[in-house]
Amino acid sequence: MMDALSVVSQLRDLASEPQNRAVIVQDQGCLPGLVLFLDHQSPEVLLATLQTLRYLAELSPNVPTMKNELGMMVSLETLIGREGLSLDITSLAQEVFNILNAPPVPVPCSPEREKRKKSQFFLNSSNKKAKSVTLQIQGLDSTDQRSLCEQALLTVRGVISFTFQMASKRCTVRIRADLPTESLATAIAATKVLSAQQVVRNEAGQEVFIPLNPSGVKVQQNSSLPDYLPEEEESPVREVDRAISRTTAKEDSSGSWLNSAASFLTRTFYW
Repeated sequence: MMDALSVVSQLRDLASEPQNRAVIVQDQGCLPGLVLFLDHQSPEVLLATLQTLRYLAELSPNVPTMKNELGMMVSLETLIGREGLSLDITSLAQEVFNILNAPPVPVPCSPEREKRKKSQFFLNSSNKKAKSVTLQIQGLDSTDQRSLCEQALLTVRGVISFTFQMASKRCTVRIRADLPTESLATAIAATKVLSAQQVVRNEAGQEVFIPLNPSGVKVQQNSSLPDYLPEEEESPVREVDRAISRTTAKEDSSGSWLNSAASFLTRTFYW
């Protein structure tokens, strides 16, 4: 039988896919189970739970539902004040709490301005699709290095969004479909203190690392940094080797994989 870490890790993998986030939050068993996991004694379970919540909160319509979930905000506050936890856990708990507690930000964006912003961010206006890449970043040891990495990624034209997992020194980056992954490595290597490898799964489902050689070609940069594009406006695609996050739930029209995972979570939570 799967243990708590296996269960929440599976849900985190599902939540890493943008198209799964609304379904997970709407499911009757997932959010209550995640709230229960926020009280778990295992640091690994706590971190995986917070990473899952952070993914889910990236979809703006999820935020009110998550905030209003019974026990969510109280559990996060308790976790923030809990002694003996790593900085990664308390910092991520605070980050999730702040996102859920922030007042809604109005987006007074006219269609004309939105069109102009998109055309600036995408070199080719017909290029509507994006892909997700998971990077293992050597040297990502502190918030200072994280800031360096953020600044490096923000300068690359074609980067849509990114999420850090500091405990595992990883960053999941959503990029335009035609942007070479090596461009990310080039930008990160330019910091002089960080380097990146791509994390993928092989046919056996095992994680493997692919070296990314910084290309000699100059990385195309944003002249001015645009706002991140909304997740729902992009359709994630995968390279042949696929990034670490899973796509089965998207490919299965019945959503059976996500449904079975949610059902298993519900059964596990109420033992």
